[in-house]
Amino acid sequence: MTEESDIAAGGVTRIDPNAFRGADGHLSQDWLDRLRSHLLARDEHDLADMMEPLYAADAGDVLEALNADERVQLVQMLGDKFDYLALTEVDDAIRSELLEELPAGDVARGMSTLDSDDAVYILEDIDSEDREEILAQMPAFERLSLKRSLDFPEDSAGRRMQTEFIAIPPFWTVGQTIDYLRAEQDLPDEFFQLYVVDPSYRVLGTIPLDKFLRAKRQVQIEALMGEVLTVEATEDQEEAARIFERYDLVEIGVVDDNRRLVGVLTVDDMVDVIHEEATEDIKLLGGVGDEEISDSVFRAVRSRAPWLVVNLITAMLASFIISLFDASIEQMVALAALMPIVASMGGNAGTQTMTVTVRALATRDLDRSRVRRLIVREMTGGLINGCIFAVLIGAVTATRYLNPGLGMVIGMAMIVNMIAAGTAGILIPLTLNRMKVDPAIASSVFVTTVTDVVGFFAFLGLAGLWFGLF
Repeated sequence: MTEESDIAAGGVTRIDPNAFRGADGHLSQDWLDRLRSHLLARDEHDLADMMEPLYAADAGDVLEALNADERVQLVQMLGDKFDYLALTEVDDAIRSELLEELPAGDVARGMSTLDSDDAVYILEDIDSEDREEILAQMPAFERLSLKRSLDFPEDSAGRRMQTEFIAIPPFWTVGQTIDYLRAEQDLPDEFFQLYVVDPSYRVLGTIPLDKFLRAKRQVQIEALMGEVLTVEATEDQEEAARIFERYDLVEIGVVDDNRRLVGVLTVDDMVDVIHEEATEDIKLLGGVGDEEISDSVFRAVRSRAPWLVVNLITAMLASFIISLFDASIEQMVALAALMPIVASMGGNAGTQTMTVTVRALATRDLDRSRVRRLIVREMTGGLINGCIFAVLIGAVTATRYLNPGLGMVIGMAMIVNMIAAGTAGILIPLTLNRMKVDPAIASSVFVTTVTDVVGFFAFLGLAGLWFGLF
């Protein structure tokens, strides 16, 4: 490594990421080969020299690039020099597999070096028995702090919070607070505001650091307090992230049922939450559950199979609709070639509307007035798009088959299905949301079913009426 950045953290000079990445942004194969050679030779000193300057995110990429045995060997050879924060940057499957192979004592020591929110993020996916074994080997105060966070519901603000924060009484002065911050050893590594609390730790106000640092030493803390904005520990993490977005926050206090301060949420965690929630919605729309790219074939199949079964059932329903018009298709073979066009166009249009609706529901952008407006907009848009594509496909069909009547039929069916697609694309997610079912999970299956059934029925039914094929 010859290129070094000017950024230093904890006394370690960080390496410019471009120094060990190729032109495509991925880890350099030469760098990885050198790392593997040190692993094979069990050269702990050179291995530490290569890994120590890396950021946690880059160390996570290294772990993902190695195979299972190499990961374990790397962590064990580095020992106390391994940054366990890197485990927050890898796929869940890789993290779980690695932790299963490491001794509980090593993991416990690694967790002790992390902020509580990062430690909880790593520990929450471990089997309860293994987790208890790890926690049992940690200092009592850290163990109790982590257990308290782990007791909160999954995907809640309490699970995401870090329990290290700075709380001060309102009667202190700025000077007293500065002296306290300089003298106290057990403080968070990073913080963005101070929390003013009463003796029972109920939040009275907050003071941003920029405001605090501009105040004179003799000013009383109570005079600097700003408004209180907190989230409950049981609040869903997605709602907490929404509050960050709405109020442009970098940090917020987390309170328990008695309104006592128990932790803080910081913007770096909320960025992760926003990314995770968006990724989850995209995966659910595709029917792949919580699948990761590092998952085994068996896990991938198990994740996808349930919704493929549902798709099979809905496809059989569409097939049944087609079978009702066997006689029509036998008399006019062109119908068999043309009917997928109507269903496919409707399916794509419905998916477009559904995607917009599901995202709007996820971000809470739909109120009652906007719902009515969106329904009218999508139905009208379906009509207009239907007319446009009806003219196009009708002209092509009439020319290809020298049959203007057939072009008219497919054009009318296109209009009917595009209106149905727009309507289903918004009403199905809204209905599922009203029923307390995540619309991202099931919307695509039902929307596709509607557009297939309506498309086939409209086209074949209109063809039978138009040409007297019944």
